[in-house]
Amino acid sequence: MPTVSARIVSALQPVAAEVFGVMGNGNAHFLDAVMAVPEAFHYTAVRHEAGAVAAADAYYRARGRLAVATTTYGAGFTNALTPLAEAAQAGIPLVLVVGDAPTTGPRPWDVDQVQMAKALGVTTFTVSATRPLEVTAQAFDHALHHREPVVLAIPYDLAAVDAAEEAAPVQAPPPALHQPAPDDVEQVAALLSAAERPLVLAGRGAWLSGARDAARGLAQRTGALLATSGLGAGLFGDDDAALGIAGGWASDRTADLIAQADVVLVLGAGLNQFTTRFGHAFHAGAHVIQVDVAAASTSPVVTRFVRADARTAAEALLAVLPARQHDRWRDAVDSRNAHAARPDGDALAPDGRLDPRSLCRVLDRLLPEDRAVVQDGGHFIGWAPGYLRVPAPNRLIMVGTAYQTIGLGFPSAVGAARALPDQTLVLCTGDGGGLMALADLDSFIRTARRAVIVVFNDAAYGAEIHQYAVRGIHSGPMMIDEVDFAALASALGATGTSIRTLEDLDGVADWLASDDDGVLLLDCKVSQQVVAPYMQEIVAVAAGAK
Repeated sequence: MPTVSARIVSALQPVAAEVFGVMGNGNAHFLDAVMAVPEAFHYTAVRHEAGAVAAADAYYRARGRLAVATTTYGAGFTNALTPLAEAAQAGIPLVLVVGDAPTTGPRPWDVDQVQMAKALGVTTFTVSATRPLEVTAQAFDHALHHREPVVLAIPYDLAAVDAAEEAAPVQAPPPALHQPAPDDVEQVAALLSAAERPLVLAGRGAWLSGARDAARGLAQRTGALLATSGLGAGLFGDDDAALGIAGGWASDRTADLIAQADVVLVLGAGLNQFTTRFGHAFHAGAHVIQVDVAAASTSPVVTRFVRADARTAAEALLAVLPARQHDRWRDAVDSRNAHAARPDGDALAPDGRLDPRSLCRVLDRLLPEDRAVVQDGGHFIGWAPGYLRVPAPNRLIMVGTAYQTIGLGFPSAVGAARALPDQTLVLCTGDGGGLMALADLDSFIRTARRAVIVVFNDAAYGAEIHQYAVRGIHSGPMMIDEVDFAALASALGATGTSIRTLEDLDGVADWLASDDDGVLLLDCKVSQQVVAPYMQEIVAVAAGAK
């Protein structure tokens, strides 16, 4: 008779094919059951439990399909809490299968995992010997329908016991799409028709709902310009009306045009403080209409909220909007390549180290167009979205931004590598986050087919330098002794090289021009003196709040 673990694995087969984890006492039987069906699952071993959840998170962002993370109980579970909080904050569905205390009661090393997960906003489903199929199905149905992570807990004394006979659970149908109310469609259409300078701003929700074509159609019908949130980067490709990313990562030209809009239609974007530039991205008199599946508006800048799926709302608007006679705003401005209107930077900063802007300009030219960019967190996070082109929103993967954490770059790149095996992966990390996640540098090198790792190595926690050292706080704790990441990569089987000048990138061009697979790490010695524009904005806001 199948065990509880085997039943769980059979229930997961219809919805997941990727498992990322670290084996321990609490999940050994579950992983044994996974390995028994190699035709159904691919297992990737990571080196730290946080990496298991980060990889599953990134896999969904890149592929749009549920993945499974797994850890043991106790310390294994608590090691995974930070990326679990990130997935909860970002609305990423995944299933974290963990061991838990036995049904006879907690042992000295057990903790209340259910309450810990609940504190992060994550629901736990605990299997029994009588209903493992049903409980597992409930867990992944919840994850997919609510777009959030769940924990599936296996009590230690049940993992290897025989499961009772159980009818196959019926998978819940996908939830119906939120349709916009007719009154909302009529009134929003009226605002767009009357707009002199309309803007359509799309986010990850627009990508997930398949709203790109309808959003483009709305822009053509109304004469609107197009922009995206950071998580929607690349949605509109090379469209002449596309301004690129809005908010703190916008170019000055993009930001100026967005600030001129009198009606802003926001499709599937959360409008956080960075997208809205702390409330200053839009004209004070602009009508800001947010269309989202959330229960209510997510930003105080919104003047009208429409609860609806982004694609259905955009299509409903297209059905009632008349064609515009002429595009006054589009005709009056040259929006082409506005997103690229950024300073090129100098070859070297005044301190003799690399200027990250010129570094990224050269990398953008060298890297293949068919790329996926994965980012860790840190000060450097402003450079890649501004200077490295991405083909689509699922090709810019930023696990950590929702929870404001660093140290998830290497493991999240593992999930991206499994999701997008045919693309060249470009992982951008800082030295601080890179050292925090160093265990899973090995995991990424083992997993990636072809990848370039760019370490923005400023020998410091750059975000802290720029936010707090400038206020007179002692900079000692913000500094990091210079690390030779190239040597570390070489020791783990990758090709590592130190980049101190732009000429040092000549060898990168040769490597990229070859057909060789493998991982190339560029240890880029960047300056602490070049501050990203979004960071300047954060500092200015903090100074004004005093």
